[in-house]
Amino acid sequence: MITDVCNWQNQAEQYLIQKKYLQAAQLYEQAIAIEANTISHYWHLGLILLLQGQEAEAQMTWMLPMTEADEEQLPIWTNELLQLLQIEAERQEKLAEYSLAWLIRQHIREINPSCINNLLQIIILSIKLENFEEIDNLKEWGLIESLNAKENIEINTELLIEVLKELLNTVPLHPLNLNLIEASLPYFSETHQCFSILLPAALKIGHTLRQRLLAASLLELHLRLEPDNVEILRHLAIFYQDARNYSQGIETARLCYSLSEGLADKIFALHLLLRGLMSAGGYWQEICTTCQELESVFQQFIQAERIPLEEGRILRLLTPSFAIPHIKDTPTDFRAIHNQLADIFNFYIQALAKSEGKTYSHKIINNRYLSSPTKNLKIGYISYALRNHSVGWLARWLFQHHNRDKFDIHTYFVNYQLGDNFLQDWYVEKAGKARQLGMNGLEIADQIYQDEIDILIDLDSITLDITSEVMALKPAPIQVTWLGWDASGIPAIDYFIADPYVLPDDAQNYYTEKIWRLPQTYIAVDGFEVGVPTLRRDDLDIPMDAVVYLSAQRGYKRHPETTKWQMQIIKQVPNSYFLIKGPAEEETIKHFFYQIAEEEGVDCSRLRFLPQVYLESVHRANLAIADIVLDTFPYNGATTTLETLWMGIPLVTRVGEQFAARNSYTMMMNVGVTEGIAWTDEEYVEWGVRLGKDEALRQQVVLKLKASRQTAPLWNGKQFTREMEKAYQQMWQRYLEKK
Repeated sequence: MITDVCNWQNQAEQYLIQKKYLQAAQLYEQAIAIEANTISHYWHLGLILLLQGQEAEAQMTWMLPMTEADEEQLPIWTNELLQLLQIEAERQEKLAEYSLAWLIRQHIREINPSCINNLLQIIILSIKLENFEEIDNLKEWGLIESLNAKENIEINTELLIEVLKELLNTVPLHPLNLNLIEASLPYFSETHQCFSILLPAALKIGHTLRQRLLAASLLELHLRLEPDNVEILRHLAIFYQDARNYSQGIETARLCYSLSEGLADKIFALHLLLRGLMSAGGYWQEICTTCQELESVFQQFIQAERIPLEEGRILRLLTPSFAIPHIKDTPTDFRAIHNQLADIFNFYIQALAKSEGKTYSHKIINNRYLSSPTKNLKIGYISYALRNHSVGWLARWLFQHHNRDKFDIHTYFVNYQLGDNFLQDWYVEKAGKARQLGMNGLEIADQIYQDEIDILIDLDSITLDITSEVMALKPAPIQVTWLGWDASGIPAIDYFIADPYVLPDDAQNYYTEKIWRLPQTYIAVDGFEVGVPTLRRDDLDIPMDAVVYLSAQRGYKRHPETTKWQMQIIKQVPNSYFLIKGPAEEETIKHFFYQIAEEEGVDCSRLRFLPQVYLESVHRANLAIADIVLDTFPYNGATTTLETLWMGIPLVTRVGEQFAARNSYTMMMNVGVTEGIAWTDEEYVEWGVRLGKDEALRQQVVLKLKASRQTAPLWNGKQFTREMEKAYQQMWQRYLEKK
């Protein structure tokens, strides 16, 4: 029997802590028998029954005294019960007993459904329990409506912020997230709180999960708090452009430039503007003026005193150079500016590394064991593009044919993509030791250094700032750029892979990296998968006996001068049509081509604009509708050129001086076809007309291309791999000799 109230209550509490629920319940049942009017006994007994999983019995125990309460007592007793449940829920949370805490809070919600803080705690617990279906009940609970009401709300803002972070981290694509964030905006006491939540989430959603419009919507919400936040506007412009909402992407980039103050910020804003204008295609006048402005700001930045820059501004210095080779073929002038920018970039990145205690290059020189020149070389490949991307399609034969007995392969996937990506999965399987990494340059460099990589191959060049940062940190003793773009100019990179054709003989005069020329070709593939075509001439209202020209490039490569040559070809070849394909802003690119066609006297009815297809194999099959493909200049096709030649279609290309203007040239030389290689603007038109009018010549080229599949270096991935491996061994030998 209960005699000492204080002692039995302490004993009951100990039983509760020890999870001896049966004994605790017996004590409270005895207490109720003695003190039936002591309401708190019912609250405690009901709680103990709940902890035992007896939900119905717990509710009946709580309801028993409630039925006897008058109007004044009911709210008081209800509040007492809620306080007891709240205390126990918090205790269970501290014990990491999340299931019990979740159960208790569900009963709190039933008693007081309008308690926002309890609803927020239920969300946190549901996430911990991976009970994501519970999050679907947010709308039903009325949480968002309560937040929007903004009246008589007692809310723990720190808890609200924690909920938003957890939701965006664990279920970033949940359809209710945007509504909840929008309703939460008034509760941020500082805009930085919102910024620190929404920007990282948007970057993950937009880049890693590739949901650009959703990422843009997140950033649009933050702009309600800070309309002039330049950092948000930068990323917003990228997401709009990547989602092919070009007009908004361009306008956002313009606003970003107008708000940018420092030279580094202006450089990147101009890059964003060029990125939008060139992706859309057709904004040629503004492209030219923007490019001139960019080069002017480049010069100002180079001449300015080197002031400390935070990491974000440093990383944005190189990527803006990407646009210029699309506009003009002046490699000597381009490299004179770009190499200086790359040197400044390298300086800043090295300074940043030293400030954080990172000195990879010195450690490697001191610690590298040099006594075994015959050891297996550790080759590291770093890229964000080993997926459904041009680099991903072209690099795979090197991975396929590597000699694993002589080379230990490590692959560093920057911003590893979550979701279904069969080509990325293929690389993970073939990658040797695969490192699936994020977007922290120092962490990636640390991993490369810890893996003791001998030769690090950069497949991105300046197309990704994170990769540029890693290369500038010099985590490997030998560093090489290959495939992804032209050389980056970063002083920490030793070699740039080329061949006898893709760079002029005097190119070393303006490259900082040592140009390593492979004996035949800098790229080779064993072939491409080809699907079933979806294009037919009759669907396009093109006669079966017509001569069909095709250009399949994105808006970035559409240059008005080259387009004039193409129109001159169409004009001179009777019964010819021109098919235009590639991502761009539809109306703008049509206006671009129609205007030039009219200026050159070509009837616009001879032009056809083709829709995008999203299967690469179908895209290649559809190329076969063309009799001749007309290349772009000053930025040639690369993957599209390889695909064209593999499909046995004659190609007309204009050879220039820069790497980007000689891709098609080297590929044609390495496939054994010179018909269609033009060294002047006039020759481009002449070859286009000649191939269009001379069916026998076309067929001769087609036969050469088909026969080349068994003989040409371009289609011999295994031979190419042996040449690359030989180059790696020679690079390593030179390194040893210098030490």
